[in-house]
Amino acid sequence: MQTSHLTIFSKRIVHPFLILFLIILVPTPCPSQTLNESSDQIWTVGLNRWTAEEEQRFGRWVDENITEDFFIRYKTQTDCADVLYAIRWIYARIAHLPAAATTKDGRVIGHWSKDWKHLPTHTEWQQDQRFRAALLHLLSETWTGTLPLDTYPIRISPDSVTPGTLLRMTESHCGIVGHVSFGGSQAHPLQTWESMLPVKARKLVLRSFFSSRPESKTHTGLVKFRWPILGNGGWKYLPVKEHPFYSEEQYTSGFYEGYEDFVEAVAKRIDPPHCEPTEKMVNVIGTITRFLRDRVPIVLAGYQQCYRGGCPEGWDRWEIHNTLGGDGMINLLMDHVSEIIELNHLDREMAEEMMKAISIDISKDRSVTFYDVYQNCPWLSPDPKDPIEARWGLKKCEMIRAQIRTARDSIVFIEAIYGKKDPKYADFSIRQQREILWRLNEQLTKSECHFAAQVN
Repeated sequence: MQTSHLTIFSKRIVHPFLILFLIILVPTPCPSQTLNESSDQIWTVGLNRWTAEEEQRFGRWVDENITEDFFIRYKTQTDCADVLYAIRWIYARIAHLPAAATTKDGRVIGHWSKDWKHLPTHTEWQQDQRFRAALLHLLSETWTGTLPLDTYPIRISPDSVTPGTLLRMTESHCGIVGHVSFGGSQAHPLQTWESMLPVKARKLVLRSFFSSRPESKTHTGLVKFRWPILGNGGWKYLPVKEHPFYSEEQYTSGFYEGYEDFVEAVAKRIDPPHCEPTEKMVNVIGTITRFLRDRVPIVLAGYQQCYRGGCPEGWDRWEIHNTLGGDGMINLLMDHVSEIIELNHLDREMAEEMMKAISIDISKDRSVTFYDVYQNCPWLSPDPKDPIEARWGLKKCEMIRAQIRTARDSIVFIEAIYGKKDPKYADFSIRQQREILWRLNEQLTKSECHFAAQVN
Protein backbone atom coordinates (compact mmCIF):
# COMPACT_ATOMS: atom_id res chain seq x y z
CA MET A 1 0.00 0.00 0.00
CA GLN A 2 2.76 2.45 0.82
CA THR A 3 4.46 1.90 -2.57
CA SER A 4 1.22 2.52 -4.50
CA HIS A 5 0.52 5.77 -2.57
CA LEU A 6 4.04 7.02 -3.30
CA THR A 7 3.63 6.17 -6.97
CA ILE A 8 0.37 8.13 -7.19
CA PHE A 9 1.83 11.13 -5.37
CA SER A 10 4.87 11.17 -7.69
CA LYS A 11 2.69 11.36 -10.82
CA ARG A 12 0.33 14.19 -9.91
CA ILE A 13 -0.15 17.06 -7.53
CA VAL A 14 -2.53 16.23 -4.71
CA HIS A 15 -4.72 18.81 -3.01
CA PRO A 16 -3.41 19.68 0.49
CA PHE A 17 -6.79 18.84 2.09
CA LEU A 18 -6.67 15.38 0.51
CA ILE A 19 -3.21 14.81 1.96
CA LEU A 20 -4.50 15.84 5.40
CA PHE A 21 -7.49 13.52 5.00
CA LEU A 22 -5.26 10.58 4.08
CA ILE A 23 -2.99 11.25 7.05
CA ILE A 24 -5.99 11.16 9.37
CA LEU A 25 -7.55 8.14 7.66
CA VAL A 26 -4.49 5.90 7.48
CA PRO A 27 -3.93 4.44 10.98
CA THR A 28 -0.62 5.15 12.60
CA PRO A 29 0.85 3.12 15.43
CA CYS A 30 -0.13 4.41 18.87
CA PRO A 31 2.96 5.03 21.01
CA SER A 32 1.20 3.51 24.04
CA GLN A 33 0.69 0.26 22.11
CA THR A 34 4.09 -0.06 20.44
CA LEU A 35 6.45 -0.02 23.39
CA ASN A 36 9.78 -1.31 22.13
CA GLU A 37 10.01 -4.97 23.10
CA SER A 38 13.26 -6.52 24.14
CA SER A 39 14.70 -9.85 23.09
CA ASP A 40 15.49 -10.31 26.80
CA GLN A 41 11.86 -10.56 27.93
CA ILE A 42 10.02 -13.86 28.42
CA TRP A 43 8.01 -13.53 25.20
CA THR A 44 6.89 -10.78 22.86
CA VAL A 45 3.29 -9.77 22.16
CA GLY A 46 3.51 -7.14 19.44
CA LEU A 47 0.10 -5.50 19.04
CA ASN A 48 -1.81 -8.55 20.34
CA ARG A 49 -4.19 -7.69 23.19
CA TRP A 50 -6.92 -9.43 25.16
CA THR A 51 -10.45 -8.86 23.85
CA ALA A 52 -13.82 -10.53 24.39
CA GLU A 53 -13.16 -12.56 21.21
CA GLU A 54 -9.73 -13.59 22.47
CA GLU A 55 -11.33 -14.79 25.72
CA GLN A 56 -13.63 -16.99 23.63
CA ARG A 57 -10.61 -18.42 21.81
CA PHE A 58 -8.93 -19.05 25.15
CA GLY A 59 -12.06 -20.88 26.32
CA ARG A 60 -12.06 -23.13 23.24
CA TRP A 61 -8.38 -23.91 23.79
CA VAL A 62 -9.02 -24.88 27.42
CA ASP A 63 -11.98 -27.07 26.41
CA GLU A 64 -9.98 -28.86 23.70
CA ASN A 65 -6.51 -29.12 25.26
CA ILE A 66 -6.70 -29.40 29.04
CA THR A 67 -7.00 -33.04 30.06
CA GLU A 68 -6.50 -34.77 33.38
CA ASP A 69 -2.91 -35.71 32.48
CA PHE A 70 -1.97 -32.31 30.96
CA PHE A 71 0.54 -31.38 33.69
CA ILE A 72 1.92 -34.91 33.91
CA ARG A 73 2.66 -34.85 30.16
CA TYR A 74 4.49 -31.55 30.51
CA LYS A 75 6.17 -32.47 33.81
CA THR A 76 4.75 -29.52 35.74
CA GLN A 77 4.06 -29.70 39.46
CA THR A 78 0.88 -27.98 40.66
CA ASP A 79 -1.46 -27.29 43.52
CA CYS A 80 -4.92 -25.76 43.02
CA ALA A 81 -3.93 -22.13 42.27
CA ASP A 82 -0.94 -23.23 40.17
CA VAL A 83 -3.32 -24.84 37.66
CA LEU A 84 -5.15 -21.56 37.05
CA TYR A 85 -2.04 -19.40 36.61
CA ALA A 86 -0.21 -22.02 34.52
CA ILE A 87 -3.08 -22.54 32.07
CA ARG A 88 -3.47 -18.81 31.51
CA TRP A 89 0.26 -18.20 31.04
CA ILE A 90 0.74 -21.18 28.75
CA TYR A 91 -2.07 -20.02 26.46
CA ALA A 92 -0.82 -16.43 26.54
CA ARG A 93 2.65 -17.67 25.59
CA ILE A 94 1.25 -19.74 22.70
CA ALA A 95 -0.94 -16.88 21.39
CA HIS A 96 1.63 -14.13 22.13
CA LEU A 97 -0.79 -12.29 24.40
CA PRO A 98 0.01 -10.23 27.51
CA ALA A 99 0.11 -12.04 30.85
CA ALA A 100 0.75 -10.82 34.37
CA ALA A 101 0.58 -12.00 37.97
CA THR A 102 0.97 -10.50 41.42
CA THR A 103 3.48 -12.26 43.65
CA LYS A 104 3.22 -12.86 47.39
CA ASP A 105 5.37 -9.79 48.08
CA GLY A 106 3.19 -7.52 45.90
CA ARG A 107 5.47 -7.45 42.86
CA VAL A 108 3.83 -7.68 39.43
CA ILE A 109 5.64 -9.88 36.92
CA GLY A 110 4.64 -10.57 33.33
CA HIS A 111 5.65 -11.47 29.82
CA TRP A 112 7.85 -8.35 29.79
CA SER A 113 10.03 -9.51 32.70
CA LYS A 114 13.75 -9.87 31.94
CA ASP A 115 14.89 -11.84 35.00
CA TRP A 116 15.42 -14.92 32.83
CA LYS A 117 17.18 -13.28 29.89
CA HIS A 118 20.24 -15.53 30.40
CA LEU A 119 18.22 -18.60 29.38
CA PRO A 120 17.57 -19.64 25.77
CA THR A 121 14.10 -19.32 24.29
CA HIS A 122 12.25 -21.52 21.77
CA THR A 123 9.24 -21.27 19.46
CA GLU A 124 7.46 -24.11 21.34
CA TRP A 125 6.51 -23.23 24.93
CA GLN A 126 7.26 -26.69 26.32
CA GLN A 127 10.84 -26.46 25.00
CA ASP A 128 11.33 -22.83 25.95
CA GLN A 129 13.77 -22.86 28.88
CA ARG A 130 13.25 -19.17 29.57
CA PHE A 131 9.48 -19.52 29.74
CA ARG A 132 9.62 -22.74 31.77
CA ALA A 133 11.90 -21.10 34.34
CA ALA A 134 9.65 -18.04 34.57
CA LEU A 135 6.57 -20.26 34.91
CA LEU A 136 8.20 -22.26 37.71
CA HIS A 137 9.01 -19.01 39.54
CA LEU A 138 5.47 -17.74 38.96
CA LEU A 139 3.92 -20.86 40.50
CA SER A 140 6.16 -20.61 43.55
CA GLU A 141 5.25 -16.95 44.13
CA THR A 142 1.45 -17.05 43.63
CA TRP A 143 -1.37 -18.76 45.52
CA THR A 144 -5.11 -18.48 46.13
CA GLY A 145 -4.40 -15.36 48.19
CA THR A 146 -3.00 -13.48 45.17
CA LEU A 147 -5.92 -14.37 42.87
CA PRO A 148 -8.12 -11.45 44.03
CA LEU A 149 -5.41 -9.06 42.81
CA ASP A 150 -5.30 -10.67 39.37
CA THR A 151 -9.02 -11.32 38.73
CA TYR A 152 -12.43 -9.64 38.63
CA PRO A 153 -16.01 -10.92 39.25
CA ILE A 154 -18.18 -11.60 36.22
CA ARG A 155 -21.85 -11.75 35.27
CA ILE A 156 -23.34 -15.24 35.26
CA SER A 157 -24.44 -15.91 31.68
CA PRO A 158 -23.49 -18.33 28.87
CA ASP A 159 -21.39 -15.71 27.06
CA SER A 160 -19.25 -14.89 30.10
CA VAL A 161 -19.00 -18.18 32.02
CA THR A 162 -16.92 -20.09 29.50
CA PRO A 163 -14.06 -22.61 29.82
CA GLY A 164 -11.12 -20.79 31.36
CA THR A 165 -13.35 -18.99 33.89
CA LEU A 166 -12.04 -19.36 37.44
CA LEU A 167 -13.92 -20.54 40.51
CA ARG A 168 -12.51 -19.35 43.82
CA MET A 169 -14.49 -21.61 46.17
CA THR A 170 -12.83 -20.53 49.40
CA GLU A 171 -9.83 -18.44 50.39
CA SER A 172 -7.73 -21.60 50.16
CA HIS A 173 -9.18 -23.57 47.24
CA CYS A 174 -9.99 -22.84 43.60
CA GLY A 175 -10.58 -24.46 40.23
CA ILE A 176 -10.95 -23.58 36.55
CA VAL A 177 -13.98 -24.27 34.36
CA GLY A 178 -12.91 -26.95 31.89
CA HIS A 179 -16.17 -27.66 30.09
CA VAL A 180 -19.62 -26.12 29.76
CA SER A 181 -22.39 -28.59 28.90
CA PHE A 182 -25.93 -27.88 27.70
CA GLY A 183 -29.18 -29.79 27.35
CA GLY A 184 -28.97 -31.34 30.80
CA SER A 185 -26.21 -33.72 29.71
CA GLN A 186 -24.37 -33.29 33.02
CA ALA A 187 -25.40 -33.07 36.65
CA HIS A 188 -24.38 -29.40 36.38
CA PRO A 189 -23.55 -27.47 33.19
CA LEU A 190 -20.13 -26.47 34.55
CA GLN A 191 -17.28 -28.91 35.17
CA THR A 192 -14.10 -27.70 36.84
CA TRP A 193 -10.53 -28.93 36.73
CA GLU A 194 -8.89 -28.94 40.15
CA SER A 195 -5.62 -29.91 41.83
CA MET A 196 -4.64 -29.97 45.49
CA LEU A 197 -1.79 -29.92 47.99
CA PRO A 198 0.96 -30.99 48.19
CA VAL A 199 2.53 -29.54 45.05
CA LYS A 200 3.07 -32.47 42.71
CA ALA A 201 2.91 -33.53 39.05
CA ARG A 202 -0.46 -35.23 39.29
CA LYS A 203 -3.62 -35.79 37.33
CA LEU A 204 -6.20 -33.05 37.46
CA VAL A 205 -9.58 -33.96 38.90
CA LEU A 206 -12.70 -33.11 36.90
CA ARG A 207 -15.59 -32.20 39.20
CA SER A 208 -19.15 -31.07 38.77
CA PHE A 209 -19.49 -27.42 39.78
CA PHE A 210 -19.87 -26.90 43.51
CA SER A 211 -19.40 -23.83 45.65
CA SER A 212 -20.90 -22.20 48.67
CA ARG A 213 -22.42 -18.73 48.34
CA PRO A 214 -19.67 -16.35 47.18
CA GLU A 215 -18.67 -13.32 49.22
CA SER A 216 -17.46 -10.02 47.78
CA LYS A 217 -15.30 -9.34 50.84
CA THR A 218 -13.35 -12.57 50.38
CA HIS A 219 -13.41 -12.34 46.55
CA THR A 220 -14.84 -15.84 46.13
CA GLY A 221 -17.10 -16.91 43.27
CA LEU A 222 -16.78 -16.99 39.48
CA VAL A 223 -14.06 -14.66 38.21
CA LYS A 224 -11.81 -14.07 35.20
CA PHE A 225 -8.20 -12.96 34.85
CA ARG A 226 -7.66 -9.22 34.37
CA TRP A 227 -6.16 -7.88 31.14
CA PRO A 228 -2.67 -6.30 31.16
CA ILE A 229 -2.58 -3.08 29.10
CA LEU A 230 0.11 -0.59 28.17
CA GLY A 231 0.05 2.79 29.88
CA ASN A 232 2.64 5.48 30.61
CA GLY A 233 5.37 3.42 29.01
CA GLY A 234 4.75 0.26 31.02
CA TRP A 235 2.31 -2.55 31.67
CA LYS A 236 -0.53 -2.36 34.19
CA TYR A 237 -3.95 -3.94 34.69
CA LEU A 238 -7.08 -2.61 33.02
CA PRO A 239 -9.31 -1.24 35.84
CA VAL A 240 -11.63 -3.99 37.09
CA LYS A 241 -14.89 -2.27 36.12
CA GLU A 242 -13.76 -1.66 32.54
CA HIS A 243 -13.62 -5.36 31.64
CA PRO A 244 -16.48 -6.43 29.33
CA PHE A 245 -17.75 -9.27 31.56
CA TYR A 246 -17.54 -7.39 34.87
CA SER A 247 -20.50 -7.69 37.26
CA GLU A 248 -21.05 -8.16 40.99
CA GLU A 249 -24.52 -9.69 40.53
CA GLN A 250 -23.46 -13.01 42.09
CA TYR A 251 -22.94 -11.20 45.41
CA THR A 252 -26.46 -9.74 45.54
CA SER A 253 -29.42 -11.35 47.34
CA GLY A 254 -31.57 -11.04 44.19
CA PHE A 255 -29.29 -13.46 42.36
CA TYR A 256 -30.65 -16.36 44.46
CA GLU A 257 -34.36 -15.57 44.30
CA GLY A 258 -36.29 -18.67 43.25
CA TYR A 259 -33.26 -20.96 43.59
CA GLU A 260 -32.20 -23.33 46.35
CA ASP A 261 -28.57 -22.18 46.45
CA PHE A 262 -25.70 -20.68 44.45
CA VAL A 263 -25.06 -23.94 42.60
CA GLU A 264 -28.63 -24.14 41.29
CA ALA A 265 -28.76 -20.43 40.46
CA VAL A 266 -25.65 -20.75 38.30
CA ALA A 267 -26.96 -23.91 36.60
CA LYS A 268 -30.30 -22.37 35.65
CA ARG A 269 -28.68 -19.20 34.29
CA ILE A 270 -26.13 -21.10 32.21
CA ASP A 271 -28.41 -23.88 30.96
CA PRO A 272 -32.11 -23.11 31.59
CA PRO A 273 -34.28 -26.25 31.72
CA HIS A 274 -35.75 -26.83 28.29
CA CYS A 275 -35.80 -30.59 27.70
CA GLU A 276 -38.11 -33.38 28.81
CA PRO A 277 -36.94 -35.76 31.60
CA THR A 278 -36.55 -38.68 29.18
CA GLU A 279 -34.42 -36.56 26.84
CA LYS A 280 -32.35 -35.39 29.80
CA MET A 281 -31.81 -39.00 30.91
CA VAL A 282 -30.67 -39.94 27.39
CA ASN A 283 -28.26 -36.98 27.34
CA VAL A 284 -26.71 -37.92 30.68
CA ILE A 285 -26.38 -41.58 29.67
CA GLY A 286 -24.60 -40.41 26.51
CA THR A 287 -22.18 -38.34 28.59
CA ILE A 288 -21.44 -41.27 30.92
CA THR A 289 -20.94 -43.60 27.96
CA ARG A 290 -18.23 -41.29 26.60
CA PHE A 291 -16.54 -41.28 30.01
CA LEU A 292 -16.66 -45.09 30.15
CA ARG A 293 -15.24 -45.56 26.66
CA ASP A 294 -12.49 -43.03 27.37
CA ARG A 295 -11.72 -45.06 30.52
CA VAL A 296 -11.05 -48.30 28.57
CA PRO A 297 -7.55 -47.46 27.18
CA ILE A 298 -6.52 -45.93 30.53
CA VAL A 299 -7.43 -49.14 32.36
CA LEU A 300 -5.71 -51.35 29.78
CA ALA A 301 -2.53 -49.26 29.87
CA GLY A 302 -2.58 -49.36 33.66
CA TYR A 303 -2.97 -53.13 33.61
CA GLN A 304 0.02 -53.54 31.30
CA GLN A 305 2.24 -51.22 33.35
CA CYS A 306 1.13 -51.91 36.90
CA TYR A 307 -0.33 -55.41 37.28
CA ARG A 308 1.63 -57.54 39.74
CA GLY A 309 2.72 -54.57 41.82
CA GLY A 310 4.52 -52.44 39.24
CA CYS A 311 3.01 -49.17 40.45
CA PRO A 312 3.03 -48.62 44.22
CA GLU A 313 0.44 -46.05 45.27
CA GLY A 314 1.87 -42.53 45.30
CA TRP A 315 4.53 -43.27 42.67
CA ASP A 316 4.50 -41.50 39.30
CA ARG A 317 3.21 -44.53 37.40
CA TRP A 318 0.32 -44.95 39.81
CA GLU A 319 -0.47 -41.25 39.40
CA ILE A 320 -0.54 -41.63 35.63
CA HIS A 321 -2.64 -44.80 35.41
CA ASN A 322 -5.18 -44.47 38.25
CA THR A 323 -8.77 -43.48 37.45
CA LEU A 324 -9.68 -41.94 40.79
CA GLY A 325 -10.94 -38.59 39.45
CA GLY A 326 -12.80 -40.05 36.47
CA ASP A 327 -14.47 -42.72 38.60
CA GLY A 328 -15.72 -40.05 40.96
CA MET A 329 -17.37 -38.21 38.06
CA ILE A 330 -18.89 -41.46 36.73
CA ASN A 331 -20.40 -42.25 40.13
CA LEU A 332 -21.80 -38.73 40.42
CA LEU A 333 -23.43 -38.95 36.99
CA MET A 334 -24.83 -42.43 37.69
CA ASP A 335 -26.49 -41.00 40.82
CA HIS A 336 -27.82 -38.19 38.64
CA VAL A 337 -29.40 -40.71 36.23
CA SER A 338 -31.06 -42.51 39.15
CA GLU A 339 -32.37 -39.20 40.45
CA ILE A 340 -33.86 -38.26 37.06
CA ILE A 341 -35.61 -41.65 36.82
CA GLU A 342 -36.98 -41.54 40.37
CA LEU A 343 -38.05 -37.89 40.58
CA ASN A 344 -39.80 -37.99 37.21
CA HIS A 345 -41.28 -41.49 37.64
CA LEU A 346 -39.79 -42.70 34.38
CA ASP A 347 -40.37 -46.24 33.17
CA ARG A 348 -37.63 -48.27 34.89
CA GLU A 349 -37.89 -51.19 32.44
CA MET A 350 -37.47 -48.82 29.52
CA ALA A 351 -34.41 -47.24 31.16
CA GLU A 352 -32.93 -50.67 31.92
CA GLU A 353 -33.38 -51.88 28.34
CA MET A 354 -31.76 -48.70 27.06
CA MET A 355 -28.75 -49.26 29.34
CA LYS A 356 -28.43 -52.93 28.40
CA ALA A 357 -28.33 -52.01 24.71
CA ILE A 358 -25.09 -50.04 25.20
CA SER A 359 -22.01 -52.29 25.02
CA ILE A 360 -18.51 -51.31 26.13
CA ASP A 361 -15.52 -53.44 25.08
CA ILE A 362 -13.27 -53.49 28.16
CA SER A 363 -10.67 -55.80 26.56
CA LYS A 364 -10.15 -57.72 23.33
CA ASP A 365 -12.34 -60.61 24.42
CA ARG A 366 -14.70 -59.10 26.97
CA SER A 367 -17.41 -56.48 27.10
CA VAL A 368 -19.86 -55.12 29.64
CA THR A 369 -23.12 -53.29 29.21
CA PHE A 370 -23.88 -49.85 30.52
CA TYR A 371 -26.34 -51.50 32.88
CA ASP A 372 -23.57 -53.67 34.35
CA VAL A 373 -21.57 -50.55 35.21
CA TYR A 374 -24.72 -48.77 36.44
CA GLN A 375 -25.28 -51.55 38.98
CA ASN A 376 -21.62 -51.91 39.98
CA CYS A 377 -20.27 -48.35 39.70
CA PRO A 378 -19.61 -47.95 43.48
CA TRP A 379 -17.18 -50.84 43.15
CA LEU A 380 -15.15 -49.64 40.17
CA SER A 381 -11.54 -49.93 41.23
CA PRO A 382 -9.36 -46.90 40.42
CA ASP A 383 -6.19 -48.83 41.31
CA PRO A 384 -4.10 -49.69 38.21
CA LYS A 385 -2.63 -52.71 40.02
CA ASP A 386 -6.02 -54.48 40.14
CA PRO A 387 -7.15 -56.97 37.47
CA ILE A 388 -9.41 -55.79 34.64
CA GLU A 389 -12.53 -57.36 36.19
CA ALA A 390 -12.03 -55.47 39.44
CA ARG A 391 -11.43 -52.21 37.57
CA TRP A 392 -14.93 -52.53 36.07
CA GLY A 393 -16.72 -53.53 39.27
CA LEU A 394 -17.09 -57.17 38.25
CA LYS A 395 -15.46 -58.37 41.47
CA LYS A 396 -17.85 -56.51 43.69
CA CYS A 397 -17.89 -59.09 46.47
CA GLU A 398 -14.09 -59.12 46.70
CA MET A 399 -14.04 -55.32 46.79
CA ILE A 400 -16.63 -55.22 49.57
CA ARG A 401 -14.75 -57.80 51.62
CA ALA A 402 -11.47 -55.91 51.13
CA GLN A 403 -13.09 -52.73 52.42
CA ILE A 404 -14.54 -54.65 55.37
CA ARG A 405 -11.03 -55.87 56.26
CA THR A 406 -9.73 -52.30 55.98
CA ALA A 407 -12.46 -50.98 58.28
CA ARG A 408 -11.76 -53.71 60.85
CA ASP A 409 -8.04 -53.01 60.71
CA SER A 410 -8.79 -49.32 61.28
CA ILE A 411 -10.76 -50.16 64.43
CA VAL A 412 -7.88 -52.21 65.79
CA PHE A 413 -5.42 -49.41 64.97
CA ILE A 414 -7.59 -46.72 66.60
CA GLU A 415 -8.03 -48.78 69.77
CA ALA A 416 -4.30 -49.48 70.03
CA ILE A 417 -3.09 -45.90 69.38
CA TYR A 418 -5.85 -43.71 70.81
CA GLY A 419 -7.80 -46.02 73.16
CA LYS A 420 -6.02 -44.78 76.29
CA LYS A 421 -4.40 -41.58 75.05
CA ASP A 422 -7.59 -39.96 73.67
CA PRO A 423 -10.63 -42.14 74.49
CA LYS A 424 -13.19 -39.58 73.25
CA TYR A 425 -11.56 -39.38 69.83
CA ALA A 426 -11.16 -43.17 69.77
CA ASP A 427 -14.83 -43.69 70.59
CA PHE A 428 -15.93 -41.22 67.88
CA SER A 429 -13.66 -42.75 65.23
CA ILE A 430 -14.65 -46.31 66.06
CA ARG A 431 -18.35 -45.41 65.77
CA GLN A 432 -17.62 -44.07 62.29
CA GLN A 433 -15.85 -47.26 61.27
CA ARG A 434 -18.69 -49.38 62.63
CA GLU A 435 -21.14 -47.36 60.56
CA ILE A 436 -18.98 -48.09 57.49
CA LEU A 437 -18.93 -51.78 58.39
CA TRP A 438 -22.70 -51.85 58.76
CA ARG A 439 -23.16 -50.32 55.30
CA LEU A 440 -20.62 -52.71 53.76
CA ASN A 441 -22.33 -55.73 55.31
CA GLU A 442 -25.65 -54.47 53.97
CA GLN A 443 -24.12 -54.21 50.49
CA LEU A 444 -22.63 -57.67 50.82
CA THR A 445 -26.05 -59.12 51.60
CA LYS A 446 -27.84 -57.19 48.84
CA SER A 447 -25.21 -58.27 46.33
CA GLU A 448 -25.96 -61.94 47.06
CA CYS A 449 -22.35 -62.68 47.84
CA HIS A 450 -21.67 -66.12 49.32
CA PHE A 451 -21.46 -64.94 52.90
CA ALA A 452 -22.01 -61.80 54.91
CA ALA A 453 -19.34 -60.72 57.35
CA GLN A 454 -20.65 -59.67 60.73
CA VAL A 455 -19.87 -56.41 62.44
CA ASN A 456 -17.65 -57.00 65.46
